Amino acid sequence: MVDSKAIYDYIIKIQAIAKIGLTYSKDPYAITNYQEINDLSKAFLEDFINIKLDRPNYFEKDVYPTPNISVRTIIFNKERDKILMVREVKTQNYSLPGGWAELYDSPSQTAINECFQEAGAVISSVRLVGVTNRTPFKNNTSVPEYVIIFEGMISGELHDHEYETDDVGWFPIDNLPEISRKLSMEELQRMIRAAQDGKVIFD
Repeated sequence: MVDSKAIYDYIIKIQAIAKIGLTYSKDPYAITNYQEINDLSKAFLEDFINIKLDRPNYFEKDVYPTPNISVRTIIFNKERDKILMVREVKTQNYSLPGGWAELYDSPSQTAINECFQEAGAVISSVRLVGVTNRTPFKNNTSVPEYVIIFEGMISGELHDHEYETDDVGWFPIDNLPEISRKLSMEELQRMIRAAQDGKVIFD
């Protein structure tokens, strides 16, 4: 029998997917469907916990101004002279596997999920490399952001990846490709050095 917490987490996950779709989708048909999913999941959640969600809640951006959180993972090859990078479909630039943290997933689970989704990489273990504030590296229209950085150990061969990336490859640390605006080269090099040296960085 499914317990109440599992049902609650399931509803929250569905509503989170709907919110992401409403934020980023450009397709009118998809937006209509996402709105319906959002309304249904909200109504179900209100009934389930017997409260009305017409007050500020975890999906409202005006609850309290706070940085968004993303996760990135550094994966070395066996010789530790190359890292695994993914090419983003939209920008055609490369980045470390990663993305925004998901509701109710731990940071390490988010890292594992993103590595598989974007690079087809199965990560058997992760080590915290650091938490950095990348707001100073962003432009004035970007949201404030903290990045949680992990080092991941790859297990087996690469599998098929999802639609957000169209290339996955190993690149020499001293000869990296053109990187995405989601990271600056200064940030990336700092992350790599920390991972190589077994250090934990912050701020």
